[in-house]
Amino acid sequence: MMAADPYATLGLATDSGPAEWKRAYRRLAMRWHPDRSDHPEATERFKAISAAYEQLLAVTPEADPKAETRESEASAARSDENPGKAADIRLNLEVGLEEAAAGCRQTMHYARGNACPTCAGSGEHGMARTRFCPACHGSGRTHDSRRYLVRCADCGGRGFFTERICADCGGSGRQLTEVSLDIRVPPGMLAGDELRLAGQGEPGDGSLSAGDLYLTLNIRPHSLYQLHGRDLHCRMPVSALALMAGGEIDIPSLAGVLCHTLPAGAAETRTLRLAGHGYPGRGSNRAGDLVVELTPVFPQRLNARQRKLLLQANAALLDDAVEALPEIAEWRAAHRMDGD
Repeated sequence: MMAADPYATLGLATDSGPAEWKRAYRRLAMRWHPDRSDHPEATERFKAISAAYEQLLAVTPEADPKAETRESEASAARSDENPGKAADIRLNLEVGLEEAAAGCRQTMHYARGNACPTCAGSGEHGMARTRFCPACHGSGRTHDSRRYLVRCADCGGRGFFTERICADCGGSGRQLTEVSLDIRVPPGMLAGDELRLAGQGEPGDGSLSAGDLYLTLNIRPHSLYQLHGRDLHCRMPVSALALMAGGEIDIPSLAGVLCHTLPAGAAETRTLRLAGHGYPGRGSNRAGDLVVELTPVFPQRLNARQRKLLLQANAALLDDAVEALPEIAEWRAAHRMDGD
């Protein structure tokens, strides 16, 4: 498989030299090697990268010591001005809501490349081998659109390729190694926030600095709370009698149980907003609120003692029905059931 434009395939400028070709090839081969990437096009991309590198090597002009020296110096100067960097690694990190709110430590297990022990990271190993160019069948010539014989563009007229690609790493110079890394998650991070660990991506070498590890936070669903921005929403059943009579109720929060005093009122659904008791703040972002929907629950079964107490309470309410039960008082008066 030959690359039509090897410079474009390797992301190189047309005035680049062998040193830059090799760096670009190793970087891309490490990224697209089928053992390294699960992308559906990884195999074809890797083949195209290898073919482009071979194509550039095949058309390299005969060695000119002065030219090589100038190229080496220019390449070194460019590297000093803009040092290369190995590939970054991006992964997801899943934690619980309480862990994300308070901050936690996690052990991250992932794979990253290390220098291949067979080729010591060079991507080349073993004796050089030669194979015929499939485009010109080893002749070094092909026919153009007018059927004239011209120099083969794939092999540069040589008719063959010489290669020393390491079979163990496919020429990438890297093999996957399992890594365990202790991660500290700062408190107050939200789902989608990114944590950067410098130098924990793909390892570098003499010409490349190590890449970074980027972790995107995922927060697992919670059995009680729903997170909206930094506000925490939840539903809580409350006795209808407590809603009517008022008094203290206990409300759960991430910081512990909160005691809240309810005003007396109707036995209907209420929404409480407790400022600053939601998800913790981070940086310039203040803490969210705790939003609680109180749902009234009426007694289903009563024992004898509970029934007696409720009947006593009902009698006391009827004694002052005009204030306590105005609808009943009005109905009784309209139908001459007020005792007169």
